[in-house]
Amino acid sequence: MRHLRFLHYFDAVARAGSIRKAAERLNVTSSAVNRRIMDLEAELETPLFERRPRGVRLTAAGELFVHHVRGQTADLDRVRSQIEDLKGLRRGTVRISASQALVLEFLPREIAIHRARFPLVHFDVRVQDHIRAMQSLADYEVDLALVFRPPYLPNFRPLMSFEQRLVALMPVGHPLAVKPSLRLRDCARYPVALAEPGIGGRQLLDEALARRNLRFDIVAQSNSFEFLRHLVMRDSVISFQIGIGASSDENRGIVVRELDERDTPRADLVLGQLNDRNLPVASAKFAEQLTQSLLAMRGEALRARA
Repeated sequence: MRHLRFLHYFDAVARAGSIRKAAERLNVTSSAVNRRIMDLEAELETPLFERRPRGVRLTAAGELFVHHVRGQTADLDRVRSQIEDLKGLRRGTVRISASQALVLEFLPREIAIHRARFPLVHFDVRVQDHIRAMQSLADYEVDLALVFRPPYLPNFRPLMSFEQRLVALMPVGHPLAVKPSLRLRDCARYPVALAEPGIGGRQLLDEALARRNLRFDIVAQSNSFEFLRHLVMRDSVISFQIGIGASSDENRGIVVRELDERDTPRADLVLGQLNDRNLPVASAKFAEQLTQSLLAMRGEALRARA
């Protein structure tokens, strides 16, 4: 956009009434400014300034041109503001579907961090199981999906994946709380509260139980992880979810224990979008932030295992 710089030089000279003074304000040489003015005059085929011993003055053509330049500058400022809006630097809406495990801590934290930088960015968050979340993505109802064990979608493009393990949540005083990790046969001796069968973590758990020919005493099941967490706090039951959604909070009476890898395989938490879709810039910027956060968490997890 070199021509914009030339117009800026012209306006600076018109305001200063002097090529030398304009050059000082622009922090360039007088000869460079004068050369650009002469280029403009040659292109327009008319003088824009009257050269005087102590400065310059706009000609009639120069008066017309300076009004044009200043109008263009105002329009450019408006366009720049609109571009900032498109970039999500000032405003925009991020539409995302997410598994329940992400909405207790991870996603609210990431949204708060993002809004601290971009306070006019809005969020439309759909809490859905992995099948509904992917359908929302396919139907263009959301721009991003962050789900555990996403089902196959032909034009789905993963942006980031983070391997997850199932963990057990239980009250601090539970008999199994003293163990660093648990086998499923240990948990089968106690009552459990599970997510409903359509949720990815529950499906992974049911598959593991079937392979081990084990059955749980399911005293409650729900589509709400928050309900299950509060039930764990108030009753001597075990619940299960993926690691990113669980936290050990002994002040609330909950401890988290990993399940033995011999019993439950890992599966991926995936952030993605439709392959043939250009994301709105607000969503693209938030996707970049989520990717960086998940990469950092994955690195921490790998270091902890080493």
